[in-house]
Amino acid sequence: MSQEVLTARGLGKRFGDRVAVEDVSFGVRAGETYGLLGPNGAGKTTTIRLVCGLLTPDAGEIFVAGRRMTRSAVRGKALIGYVPQEVALYPDLTARENLYFFGRLYHLRGRLLEQRTGEILELIGLSDRAKDKVESFSGGMKRRLNIGAGLLHRPTLLVLDEPTVGVDPQSRHAILESVQSFGAAGMAVLYTTHYMEEAERLCDRVGIIDHGRLVAEGTRRELVARLGQRDRITLSAQGDLAAFTAKCRALPGVEGADTADGEVHLIVDEGRQLLPRVLDAADHAGVGVRSAEVTEPDLEAVFLHLTGTALRE
Repeated sequence: MSQEVLTARGLGKRFGDRVAVEDVSFGVRAGETYGLLGPNGAGKTTTIRLVCGLLTPDAGEIFVAGRRMTRSAVRGKALIGYVPQEVALYPDLTARENLYFFGRLYHLRGRLLEQRTGEILELIGLSDRAKDKVESFSGGMKRRLNIGAGLLHRPTLLVLDEPTVGVDPQSRHAILESVQSFGAAGMAVLYTTHYMEEAERLCDRVGIIDHGRLVAEGTRRELVARLGQRDRITLSAQGDLAAFTAKCRALPGVEGADTADGEVHLIVDEGRQLLPRVLDAADHAGVGVRSAEVTEPDLEAVFLHLTGTALRE
């Protein structure tokens, strides 16, 4: 088990009579991307600001790499790379000048600042635009540079608040690939998004927040299991489908099997892992399989069940 980089316990925050966050607890381990999902106004942004020390919680506590986080915790904040929802760059400066500026805020100087700036420009795919002013950039390029500014000081925890909003497909793909590489490199990533497919692709675990409370947490598989749903395997085949279906029913992990109109329909656990055994059973039964499809329950169904609304409204 990787070390927990971020620990949030019993967080609470009110704004007057309105409860924004209530008794929220979660953690993010090194090398893990944790997705925080919720409808608009659910408390995601408030939680992010509490984690980053931009707001003081009314209740609970936050630790980043063992350091207690408060609004005055300078050393704790230095461990965080925060990429806000709004682009926070200077449009009249070049990409390189923006990175120099933010690097100096992190106390990077001289050769180290030059080296990190070059590495970041390469990572975000903007080396060829380093000398261009940010005001000439597309929305996607600005988003990528925004992320780059949060990475300059090699943070222990990277916090990304909806980093792909309003970007073109090419930039969005580049951002998602970069986020995947951060986790693979051992960085802890806290990620909020309005795109369910991003959470499916990137997040090792997901926390769903609604009306200020964390209503569910776990891997995609664990959350889907709460609905009692299973994977489905559909095979278009020819031959003795009745005999083949009987063989499928005997396989561990198969919950149900039937045939209809030249297709075999299986209800299973772990469909992708089971598929090779199903195809092997078809071969032994002398059944020719023309096509096979695995359908997995997704996070969208879980989200709708728990919150009663779609993620994007």
